[in-house]
Amino acid sequence: MENKFDLIVIGAGSAGTSVARACALEGWKVGIVEELKFGGTCMLRGCDPKKMFLAVSEGIDAVERMSEKGFVVKDAAIDWKKMSAFKNSFIEPMPDRVEQSLERMGIVEFHGKARFIDDGSLQVGDQKLHSEYFHIATGASPSKLGIDGEEHVKTSTDFLDLVEVPKRILFIGGGFISFEFAQISKRGGASEVTILQRGNRVLNHFDPDLVNMQVQKSQEMGILIEMNSTIQKIKKVGEHYIITYQTPSGIQQLECDLIVHGAGRGANILDLNLEAIDVEYSKKGVKVNEYQRSISNPKVFAAGDCADTGKPNLTPVAGIEAKTVGQNLIAGKDLHKTIYPAIPSVVYTLPPIAAVGISEEEAKTKGIDVEVKYKATSQWYSSVRVNEKYSGFKTIVDKKTRKILGAHLIGPGAEEQINVITMAINQGMTVEELKTIVFAYPSYSSDIKYMF
Repeated sequence: MENKFDLIVIGAGSAGTSVARACALEGWKVGIVEELKFGGTCMLRGCDPKKMFLAVSEGIDAVERMSEKGFVVKDAAIDWKKMSAFKNSFIEPMPDRVEQSLERMGIVEFHGKARFIDDGSLQVGDQKLHSEYFHIATGASPSKLGIDGEEHVKTSTDFLDLVEVPKRILFIGGGFISFEFAQISKRGGASEVTILQRGNRVLNHFDPDLVNMQVQKSQEMGILIEMNSTIQKIKKVGEHYIITYQTPSGIQQLECDLIVHGAGRGANILDLNLEAIDVEYSKKGVKVNEYQRSISNPKVFAAGDCADTGKPNLTPVAGIEAKTVGQNLIAGKDLHKTIYPAIPSVVYTLPPIAAVGISEEEAKTKGIDVEVKYKATSQWYSSVRVNEKYSGFKTIVDKKTRKILGAHLIGPGAEEQINVITMAINQGMTVEELKTIVFAYPSYSSDIKYMF
């Protein structure tokens, strides 16, 4: 049968292509299905294009910080159209490169939406594909908001495709996407930028003391951040939108030109018809065991943002899980468990917020006897040198073993400092061992030993 495979992978992002390649190298006949362009969210619609926008906005940030320190640039501004073209110069060639690399390995590619028919087959367009095993790596998509007028809300993908910045932008939700894009928008020329957060905290997965610094920074930039605000409805009036939302002080209204969804993402699995193959799932994704195999159908594996593992939706997490899938498929049985090391997480604002390991709150909840060190570092040389007044750290150390349990940073270089601390945690280093390392000086890394 022509469309009979040993493995069919659904999703051509990092959690899918790595498994396809691993099995193809073992001589398997592998098919891969992708509804959108090959490459996945991180490469095409998330991490990579976002950081290219960030690279341009770093110039504006530098001017703002250093204009009184000798760095004089008259009328500095972002040309959004050129910035978009810069981003596209990387993004546009990637799908073809990914497809060509898969083709060279003999992997058969299918473009379209996959839908399971029965335990051994699925439909893609007018083709019926059969396989012994399936690997689901379909990622995540914006969660449904359940509000009147939701059809007017744009996604982060839409934002990254803008060729000019609207003057008034509203971001729904106070997470990564909203803060990163709100700052890019403001530096890019938007006059009114608002973040509406349903709860009383933003950036919930990060240390609240450091988040408060980020909130102050964003507010100083002119970004309006409204807590405890629940959108009631969205109405389009001409080319603009009227947003009605509930606050503790009553109903408020806001007018804007663009509304962006930043209120979380859910597993992109609802159109797969998983019931047809007896695959159990939750809102968080396919229910899998510690070997990444479906708990209800041994022929099915899942990894990345569409797998319900309780881990954060990060590209490195997807990579770890996909490696496990490939190993167990090739072994023909469950030999390899997914082992998660300490994994850092970063909000790419300016300055960035970074975290790894447990938080102060988690340490208290677990009853661990810890030493917590917290300090604002705007007067440290590394911050003074670049005139950054919003910087600081909080570190958590086990009092008994002196091992590092967690680190939380905000400030210039935080996204690289956190990588060094992550290596120290994963190597089981004590604070004293970390302090013996000689770093280049002055550098952001040389500050690390003073954080403990």
